[in-house]
Amino acid sequence: MKDLIKFSIGITMMIIMLISCGNNSQTANQQVTVQEYPVMVMSKQDANMQSVYPATIRGQEDIEIKPRVDGHIEAIYVDEGSVVKTGQALFKINSPSSEQLLTSARATVNSEKARVNTAKVDVERFRPLAEKGIVSEVQLQTYENAYQTALATLEQAEATLKNAEATMSWATVTSPVDGVVGSIPYRTGSLVNSSNTLTSIANTGNVYAYFSLNERKLMDFMDGIEGSTQSEKIKNMPAVSLILADGSTYEERGRIETITGTVDITTGSANFRAEFPNKAGKLRSGTSGKVIIPKTLSEVFVIPQKATLSQQDKILVYKVEGDSVKQQLILVQSMPNGQDYAVIQGLSNGDKIVSDGIATLRDGAKISIKGDLTALSSN
Repeated sequence: MKDLIKFSIGITMMIIMLISCGNNSQTANQQVTVQEYPVMVMSKQDANMQSVYPATIRGQEDIEIKPRVDGHIEAIYVDEGSVVKTGQALFKINSPSSEQLLTSARATVNSEKARVNTAKVDVERFRPLAEKGIVSEVQLQTYENAYQTALATLEQAEATLKNAEATMSWATVTSPVDGVVGSIPYRTGSLVNSSNTLTSIANTGNVYAYFSLNERKLMDFMDGIEGSTQSEKIKNMPAVSLILADGSTYEERGRIETITGTVDITTGSANFRAEFPNKAGKLRSGTSGKVIIPKTLSEVFVIPQKATLSQQDKILVYKVEGDSVKQQLILVQSMPNGQDYAVIQGLSNGDKIVSDGIATLRDGAKISIKGDLTALSSN
């Protein structure tokens, strides 16, 4: 009997020991699951932001050259890419119809001059006779009227001749501005008329970069600029930069000069025009680029993008509350470096968030803070 009691006590002690070991093991496992994470404290600062917009580059004067007379191209005096001056000859048009008009106008002037001379002779011949009473005053007046009519007809013929001469001068197509010659699609012998574009002349001493903002971005952009009127706001707008097609930044900075007064119904956008100096001629009309508008956000929080997660187009962070974390929705803008966010809504000064390794976190998980919290502040 005593042996049975001793055996029961032994079994009981073993069970107690097993339970105790299990509890200790479970506690140890729980302690292992509480991982360390780097945490940063929110502190407000100013963030230098920028907005990037696709742009089309045009010359300050970008003019299509079209013939003003019909005919065949007789000569081409320039080549594509040539630098030309105002009034320089570009093309020669062989225009038979213009030549015929000029020839006809000259013949008409000569004919009318003969009529004037004849009418003048008649007046000079009959005036003395009328003074002597040999012919009536009415007959003299008839000749004088014929003379005045001949003079008026001659003036009309001379005006027609001037128009014909001007039309004939248009056979030589000249440059209306200083600039660079564009492509020349037609060659010697081509039949052309006023609907054909012979080439274009781009004055690229300064160039314009055209870009657009949608209605929402336009309102946000204009609200952030000082001034009560659009013209005042344009004067207060910061200088803008230009990114070229190869990704390089153009060395000269430009200024926004105009904003269309209406929003395009089709696109829902307003058009902007920025002017850039182009003394070296590096920028060409018809090329593309990106206009960068700088902007400073005051009193925001700057956090690394790796501290955030996206869920259904929403950006969230893990906010530290005591020894656990909670998901927090935030409103952000991307920083120019592509690695950070500027938080403009959702966090307060002094809040703590997990700054890295959030892929292993879940809402409500317990954590321990890794390293020196003060050193990880966003200041």
